[in-house]
Amino acid sequence: MYNVLLGIPGEMRRLGMAEGRKVGRASAEVLRERRRRFRGTRLLELKMIGKALASTKHPILVHIIPMRRCNLDCGYCNEYDDVSKPVPLQEMADRLSILAGMGTSIITISGGEPLMHPELEEIIRHIRKHKMIAGMITNGFLLSKDRIRTLNEAGLQHLQISIDNVTPDEVSKKSLKTLDSRLEWLSEFALFQVNINSVLGSGVKNPQDALTIAHRAVELGFTSTVGIIHDHKGQLKPLDPEQIAIFEEIMNLGKRSFSRFNDFQHNVARAKEHTWRCRSGSRYLYICEDGLVHWCSQQRGYPGIPLREYTDEMRHREYETKKFCAPRCTVSCVQQVAMLDNWRDPQNLKPTPKKRTPQAPAAPPELVQLG
Repeated sequence: MYNVLLGIPGEMRRLGMAEGRKVGRASAEVLRERRRRFRGTRLLELKMIGKALASTKHPILVHIIPMRRCNLDCGYCNEYDDVSKPVPLQEMADRLSILAGMGTSIITISGGEPLMHPELEEIIRHIRKHKMIAGMITNGFLLSKDRIRTLNEAGLQHLQISIDNVTPDEVSKKSLKTLDSRLEWLSEFALFQVNINSVLGSGVKNPQDALTIAHRAVELGFTSTVGIIHDHKGQLKPLDPEQIAIFEEIMNLGKRSFSRFNDFQHNVARAKEHTWRCRSGSRYLYICEDGLVHWCSQQRGYPGIPLREYTDEMRHREYETKKFCAPRCTVSCVQQVAMLDNWRDPQNLKPTPKKRTPQAPAAPPELVQLG
């Protein structure tokens, strides 16, 4: 699928990453199957775009959480705990069936750390059974050669790993040093598409690390994107001039990936507000481990309605609801979804608090709340 072998860039040599680094070489059989799956996934994605342009009545992308617990403790993250149990498989299957009934196109499994769920592959199979595109966001630490093969067999189509630095520090353990061997395994064995997301603004000591990570991703044949860390309310934090220069260079590296649709991030990097129509709660849904619907990971608590009770009318109302947090939002997946609808249907409604039921209790205080 991707066979891009670049020379080792200067900053990688400077940081001592060149020695001992290799590119995993997939077998001819893996390459053939990878290309076949790539074509199939692209066909589904084209159908998804056509369906989204033809109708606004269904969700395009849903993030679903089968496991809030995580095996890491990154200093900037507000999306994990170290105590939660996995959501039972049958409950996950029921939620996926409801989402399929809504006409959802893409399901992205997130967390916490989804690889900690003991029946993750079965969850992926349920997504594919409903002919939805199956993606996953992971920190990658629990990947092994065998686990990559089981993810292949389950039908996973997209995987993203965010890597924060070259060597681990007090901010994050998600480093190129600790994950590089797993990236090589993915390059050699994965049949699904892999994206490596480097990060700016997280407090990592050396911003050049993001560029090193991006070059390594491309060298291994993956797509490369760059994320800008938001504050604890999901709002933008401006980058300094050095970080902006690195950001622009990584964006150019990613022109062959979906990062070409991240132009709004040029405003985010400079702390400029941007105008768009956030369709969260409608075209994009965030389903927490308790089965409640939220705007996104950074605005958990609203509407806070159980998925089973989330009606078409509620979804359509959120489509027309103007979000107060939109101008300074950094959640790129929500913005990418909104691009399909930014040209139509102005938002004239305001958020309306929903009545709480025993099945939809008030969100715990540690969750991010609407301002």
